[in-house]
Amino acid sequence: MRIEQNYSLEQHNTFHIPVKTRWFIEYNNEEELQRVLHDEYFQECLSLHIGSGSNLLFLNDYNGIIFHSNIKGVNLVEETDNSVLLRIGAAEKWDDVVAYAVSNGWSGIENLSLIPGETGAAAIQNIGAYGVEIKDVVETVETYNQLSFEKRIFTNKECEYAYRRSYFKNEHNDPHIVTYVNLRLQKNTQFSINYGNLKEELAKYPEITLATIREAVIAIRKEKLPDPAVLGNAGSFFMNPLISIEHFERIKKQYPSIPFYPTTENKIKIPAGWLIEQCGFKGKSHGSVGVYEKQALVLVNLGDAKGHEIALVAESIRSAVNERFGIELMPEVKYVG
Repeated sequence: MRIEQNYSLEQHNTFHIPVKTRWFIEYNNEEELQRVLHDEYFQECLSLHIGSGSNLLFLNDYNGIIFHSNIKGVNLVEETDNSVLLRIGAAEKWDDVVAYAVSNGWSGIENLSLIPGETGAAAIQNIGAYGVEIKDVVETVETYNQLSFEKRIFTNKECEYAYRRSYFKNEHNDPHIVTYVNLRLQKNTQFSINYGNLKEELAKYPEITLATIREAVIAIRKEKLPDPAVLGNAGSFFMNPLISIEHFERIKKQYPSIPFYPTTENKIKIPAGWLIEQCGFKGKSHGSVGVYEKQALVLVNLGDAKGHEIALVAESIRSAVNERFGIELMPEVKYVG
């Protein structure tokens, strides 16, 4: 176990905001996690569990404990004629898991290639891309309740997954720390390739395989999203809004070329990046905060931006989109502080 005091979080958030935490605790297994959870001193402290910080915006120093898992491993725990079940440590880098699955010919997560972050956070966020979400392959999620200290294994249904939502993100529920994620992947390849520019990118390849889908997704993401190691960002800052069919039809009269995706909830999903671009933010900078020139959905740290400065730009964007389209954008990024 690793315990640090007054520890810099600059390398633990992809915006690279130079904030500090009072305590930083990294545990290597479930036994160490239980030991910390039972410690009376730490029970009295404000605490937050993070992955790689690819979905966080720190507004200030954190006056409490930042927990981080170092539980790793990708283990094949069950195999049938048609599928495999993988048990994955929460600290495993998500894209490494995707690469491992594709290399073994197991389908289900290839569309989620190059999404930053760790596997535990992926299950909490219900990450998604190109018509696929992690909820489609989650069988169970292993957790520890931070209040009762008990281990609980959630079934897929109990995770209460929805668009970028899960049981674990609901602040009304007891806080749970994810230790392992169990994924059911298929041996019989079932491609999902009809989502927007993925289909166009795949037309460049001689055949469609798990490997070429992964290559195509990576190519698209590298083209439109900045590398956090070079330009601090948290990927998509806002969720794509879901609006009623009636609301969509009203907007379409004024903007006939508006991109959209029907959903199974009798709602229409509108790309948030398109809405932001229509409001004139794309490629613009506001002090040390920029709206990425290739994708308006991404806010970037141009050098020494503070968390509250990024939050102010985000609020300006939300106000502009709401005023023009009557649509309220919700941050996908979690504000801390």
